[in-house]
Amino acid sequence: MNTSPLGPLGTSAPPSPRPAQDSNLYYQWFQLADLDRDGRVTGPDAVDFFGRSGLPRDQLAKVWAFADNTRRGYLDLDAFIRALELISLAQHTGSVSLENYSAQKSIGIIPPRMTGLQSNPSSPVGGGSGGGGGGGFPGNSGSTSSSSGHTPPSNPFAPTNTIATDGPSVMTIPPSPPAGGAPPPMFYFGGPNAAPAGINQQPTGADPRPSSAGNTGAFASTSTPPPKRDGNYASIPSSMPAASRRGAGDGGGKHKKGGYHMTTKDATSITDGLRRIYFNKIRPLEEAYKFGHFFSPLLSEGDFEAKPSVLLLGQYSTGKTTFIKYLLGRDYPGLHIGPEPTTDRFVVVMHGPEDRRTPGNTLVVQPDKPFTGLSQFGNGFLSKFESATCENRLLEEITLVDTPGVLSGEKQRIERSYDFIQVCGWFAARCDLILLLFDPYKLDISDEFKAVISTLKGHDDKVRVVLNKADQVDQQQLMRVYGALMWSLGKVFKSPEVCRVYIGSFNAAAPIREDVNPTGKKLFEKEQEDLLHDLYDIPARSCDRKVNEFVKRIRAAKIHFLIMGHLRKQMPYFGQKKAQDKLLANLSNEFAQVQREHHLHPGDFPDVGRYREILSAFDISKFPKLDKQMMKQVDDALTIDIPHLVRSMDNPYL
Repeated sequence: MNTSPLGPLGTSAPPSPRPAQDSNLYYQWFQLADLDRDGRVTGPDAVDFFGRSGLPRDQLAKVWAFADNTRRGYLDLDAFIRALELISLAQHTGSVSLENYSAQKSIGIIPPRMTGLQSNPSSPVGGGSGGGGGGGFPGNSGSTSSSSGHTPPSNPFAPTNTIATDGPSVMTIPPSPPAGGAPPPMFYFGGPNAAPAGINQQPTGADPRPSSAGNTGAFASTSTPPPKRDGNYASIPSSMPAASRRGAGDGGGKHKKGGYHMTTKDATSITDGLRRIYFNKIRPLEEAYKFGHFFSPLLSEGDFEAKPSVLLLGQYSTGKTTFIKYLLGRDYPGLHIGPEPTTDRFVVVMHGPEDRRTPGNTLVVQPDKPFTGLSQFGNGFLSKFESATCENRLLEEITLVDTPGVLSGEKQRIERSYDFIQVCGWFAARCDLILLLFDPYKLDISDEFKAVISTLKGHDDKVRVVLNKADQVDQQQLMRVYGALMWSLGKVFKSPEVCRVYIGSFNAAAPIREDVNPTGKKLFEKEQEDLLHDLYDIPARSCDRKVNEFVKRIRAAKIHFLIMGHLRKQMPYFGQKKAQDKLLANLSNEFAQVQREHHLHPGDFPDVGRYREILSAFDISKFPKLDKQMMKQVDDALTIDIPHLVRSMDNPYL
């Protein structure tokens, strides 16, 4: 497997196994910090708990940034342990750095000193087979009385172990599990019978930790996003929302402007918050004004929980499938490589415990997967769509989408049983990175490839170009090939700025050739390193990307609502068919009128021809009238809810 020197998927040295006693201690501390028992330590909880370390605020800010490296807005168990280990390093070295952390992990990191909490590590650094752990810290005597000398009242439900705090209250922690046994059951403040409503107490010996399935964060392995706290957003009817529905299920306190915002009690991650905003405020409007027919289909639960993905596009035999094999270091189920067009279907390569292929019709009916919207392309496409799951470290972080080779000439008109261009556009809108692959002998951009690239408009920041098989031409030819490729891309993208182009040979089965271009090996290796760094950095940027795409979608939806509201206002009580035909014929002028009235940028408006074609299938008079409260709901989401969500989930020490 390829590793990145800076990314989360590889480290300079393998970490030392953590002693079981330290792991148990960290798990007990995690339960103390996770006050609401949802498997997530949010910013306010972390500020309270990490304050026991005595570190200054600027160092704790770095600890949070390194621990929450995917910017999810919370710490799961693994991220929480990573934060504690960083705190321990800061206490001993006076600084926080990933380089020191990676180096120290190979020999073991002892638990930190936390005021009022007992550290009980196993053996000195370098001693024992695990190489980790260490002796107790000075000042951590483990006394059960508070620092003020106050004796806490007895707790009839308390387990045998108690930990002193700086105040009169006592925190209870689970007893240590038997050697080699499962982690201890989850206990709550006030004892095991004081669990919050709706949370079942685990029997002794059971593993209370949530499974790692579906976790998309870097280093993720032991926790998942919690179940939905309520079903409000799932129960909102699809009809036009009334003003009273505003804020239903939002939770949180009231704004000065009369709106609502979410707190960490309502949404413990950015993804959770975006989902609530969408299902409470945006989706009812999208359903009422048929936004999914004009633009991207409506979002589902799976779209919010999906891992970041990479889409590969290119003509046949440019090395798309070989590139995936190069990244994974292995074959995925169903992989076939050859000089002819071998990949005849869309293949989503995902992480799974076993090698398995799942057909498209099965995938689109699973609401927990982000593929339900693909059902609109019919059985012709679904028969050419499947997923391939396999065990791989990279796939724990991202999903790869292999595509059929782009055809040329008239083939695309007679051999496709589905709209290939629209399917590519669907994936492009949801992926985090788009790779366009070329090779020195396939620089021509066919009509279909040009149409595919045109669907990428608005996603230019995601696009990267890979000039594969570059070791097959000499230095002079490579210079000419690169110039020709840039010229072709400039014409297709219709922009003076062209996206980043990576040059290399991505083939795990064959080393870089040096016989044709002896001086090019160092260049190719450097380019490959840059591309791999870009790929491995995707999980860290995924949350920001989701916010960016969500805001982009709401802005497009807002313009659609304004257009439909304007057209609906022009419809008379009688003669509606004639009035609609007139509006459609004069649609460009109607767009201009909406633009002037609401001070919008003309580049944000949809294509007039395509919009007219879709709108002609609907009766404009059947759409609901647009009122100010509806648009205020959208504006509040853009100007209040999302900014507040991002700020509340940001580094709590900033």
